[in-house]
Amino acid sequence: MPRSKKFRRARLIVIVLVVLLVAGVGYGGYRGVTAVRASFPEVDGTVKVAGLSAPVDVKRDANGIPQLYADTGEDLFRAQGYVQAQDRFWEMDVRRHITAGRLSEMFGDGQVDTDSFIRTMGWRQVAQKEYDTKLSPETKKYLQAYADGVNAWLAEHPGGEKASLEYAMLGAVNSGYKPEQWTPVDSVAWLKAMAWNLSGNLQEEIDRSLLAQDFGPDKIAELYPDYPYARNGTIVKTGTVNGDTYRPADGSTPAGAAPGAGTAQGAATTKALLQGLTDRIDGMPQLLGRPGQGIGSNSWVVAGSHTTTGKPLLANDPHLGPGLPSVWYQMGLHCRTASPACQFDVTGFTFAGMPGVVIGHNKDVAWGFTNLGADVTDLYLEKVTGPDTYQVDGKDEKFDLRKETIKVAGGEDRTITVRTTRTGAPLISDVSTEQQNVGKYAPNGSSAPDRGTGGYGVALQWTALSPGRTMDAVFELDRARNWDEFRAAAKDFAVPAQNLIYADSKNIGYQAPGVIPVRGKGDGSMPAPGWDSSYQWKPDPVPFTALPYSLNPAAGYIVTANQAVVDPSYKYSLTKDWEYGTRAKEITDQIEGLLKNNGKISPDDMQTLQLDNTSIMAKTLVPLLLKQRIDDPYVREAQDLLKDWNFHQDADSAAAAYYNGVWRNLLSLAFGQKFPADIRAKDNCLLVRQQDDPTKPDSSSKIVTQCGTRDPSKAQPDGGDRWTEVVRAQLDKPDSSWWTYIDSDHKEQKGLDNLLKEAMKNARQDLTSLLGKDISTWSWGRLHKLELREQTLGTDNSSIASGLVHKLLNRGPYRLSGGSAAVDAAGWNAAAGYQVDWIPSMRMVVDLNDLDSSRWVNVGGASGHAFHQNYNDQTDLWLKGKLLTWAYTPDAVEKATKHKLVLTTG
Repeated sequence: MPRSKKFRRARLIVIVLVVLLVAGVGYGGYRGVTAVRASFPEVDGTVKVAGLSAPVDVKRDANGIPQLYADTGEDLFRAQGYVQAQDRFWEMDVRRHITAGRLSEMFGDGQVDTDSFIRTMGWRQVAQKEYDTKLSPETKKYLQAYADGVNAWLAEHPGGEKASLEYAMLGAVNSGYKPEQWTPVDSVAWLKAMAWNLSGNLQEEIDRSLLAQDFGPDKIAELYPDYPYARNGTIVKTGTVNGDTYRPADGSTPAGAAPGAGTAQGAATTKALLQGLTDRIDGMPQLLGRPGQGIGSNSWVVAGSHTTTGKPLLANDPHLGPGLPSVWYQMGLHCRTASPACQFDVTGFTFAGMPGVVIGHNKDVAWGFTNLGADVTDLYLEKVTGPDTYQVDGKDEKFDLRKETIKVAGGEDRTITVRTTRTGAPLISDVSTEQQNVGKYAPNGSSAPDRGTGGYGVALQWTALSPGRTMDAVFELDRARNWDEFRAAAKDFAVPAQNLIYADSKNIGYQAPGVIPVRGKGDGSMPAPGWDSSYQWKPDPVPFTALPYSLNPAAGYIVTANQAVVDPSYKYSLTKDWEYGTRAKEITDQIEGLLKNNGKISPDDMQTLQLDNTSIMAKTLVPLLLKQRIDDPYVREAQDLLKDWNFHQDADSAAAAYYNGVWRNLLSLAFGQKFPADIRAKDNCLLVRQQDDPTKPDSSSKIVTQCGTRDPSKAQPDGGDRWTEVVRAQLDKPDSSWWTYIDSDHKEQKGLDNLLKEAMKNARQDLTSLLGKDISTWSWGRLHKLELREQTLGTDNSSIASGLVHKLLNRGPYRLSGGSAAVDAAGWNAAAGYQVDWIPSMRMVVDLNDLDSSRWVNVGGASGHAFHQNYNDQTDLWLKGKLLTWAYTPDAVEKATKHKLVLTTG
């Protein structure tokens, strides 16, 4: 429904307030600045916090990073809740509304579709079941203590009063909004958002189905090539599974053969149905970045026998979507004296709104995460036979039905009906009771009626929709003392499935945790027929005891960068959609080179390696580009930039700018022109050949201009790791049909050489329009920019997140080095443009010889308050590849302390 007049008028008030604040002059500006500063947290002195059994010290360094010291575990987590609320309560409040499907209560009817989708999946209900039935009494005790700490802070800021600038803005458009008390389930539910954004190949399932409308299985297989096991290797040497027990390999080389491409199950699935589903997924808040492939991370650990310190070194830099405040929150949680009542002495990165530390180290062990990429989601096509029935094995089954009422600020409540199959899979094609049209075509080409009288829906089976014990695992990791306790903690880490690397003073290790399904029929690459029970998941997932691990491998190091964990000889199928190992191979080669040349690896080497921005694909492609004879001096001038290029994608490199322009145009000519509009970027208009009758391959055709329809962040070809492998394979086939393209004169051309010349010409024109005619002024950073955008207010300019508000809260743009498949993974989507979509969201290097010599940096800063000195104070260091000293021991923390707050009993 249209936004109410009240909201439109209030939006104008917000804009006026912003103008006054930005101006910073006159009485109004002064009052605005004063109001902003009033929301800043107290960081010195004494504050009473109800429920504490003894005082807790909060020591902050110059970057506002808090280190907490308490006598009991409950006091420690109560204080953590209080301190995180001081810095980030607005962010926490918005996040819990996201995970509960209640954004409309804050921001109005523009969020109804998002709320409907999340309510349909039932994140909050699952989190409640986890809390009620799965988590240990101790974990519940800590979660409640954390909630009590948040609420102690909230009692000082009733209704969000003086809590943050954002609450003042929200109050102008939704004066009736008052924050509720924090609950333990609010913290648990955040794990669902984390799991969603790291959930594997859901988008690949949809894309393959959409591609199947225009391409056969062989062509689709070329677009999703087999993983290059022989070239890029696996995380561990593939061992054996005897019964349900994994036994690591003896160091032998993994098998090289990759599995063949699977059949296109349901290849003719309706475009309308799946595109509608994609639109709903695109509308989901992306607080961690876009879900699925492309969001990765780097981590590696080197044994003490190979380091200059004599003890292991561990590095980690998760790649997530950029934004402010940072998705990560740095913190230390320390028991003054280790005892059964207080067992924590841990520091690292966590999420605002969640107790404990997610990635970091304690006094005994260090650990890091990268996304395993396991296929933990499957789409099922369901034959809906009535409002509350669907078909399985020829018989009608009853949906489990529940009503969800969505309260809407400034508007009328909306009620939706959620339908769930007997396997617990919600029908996500139901956005509301008003929108239940499934489309036109059944999977095998047979006509399907509208859902109102029967037809096909789409259900989502996802491991995160079953209660798990991941919150238990967080606390167990935080107090693990050795490899066995680390693995015991990993066993409880249900979702998202991650690669866990490990180090203590003597050992290095790897463990693959997570709930990973065992399928009946099908391989998870395409939507499965829900009406055939043989395609359903087996009751039990892959046993934890059968999951791969490694302890002290012969190589003396372990690298995880989203490459394949094991080769195809492994008993279970983890996924068909690994990242393709480009980053992992580069890290491995760099480590091998350092060991060969220097014999030992230093902490500085670990830090430098995180900044490696080499384009591996350029090493293959540039020689081919330089072989092309270019007659036009205008284009040849740009081609010459590549002659002496070292393949480094530095921000000030003109060659890197031109190469990436060529890469983008190559992908557009070879693949983008042939892809359906619903896979290409919105407003990306290309010359394409359109058949008069798409159902007849030999029908006449014409060349037309066709624009894409997909959200740019999800568009294809995105140019990431998979596309380097696609192009690499086709370069050996100079007459491949993929090299047929339509040139700027609307003429069809063929052959690799011709396409490379056209891509170079188009890139020269594109960069001239973007950077100017003088190539001496070109640089990669002028194209490849990062803007840190305030995430919680969204981007809808019809809401309180007006352009002026975002100018107030956002930071940047910044010119970045790096690239999508580089170790320094400043990712960009070639189908949409050059802007940065995902980044190393933090960097850390842990030195097990001297924990106080460890290093870390965050993007943004500790504070969630837009004009606080710690809102964005670490970004400049991050841009320059610098890391902060990471104080850990009491003496080091005390030396670094700039502010000390004592929380006392209330």
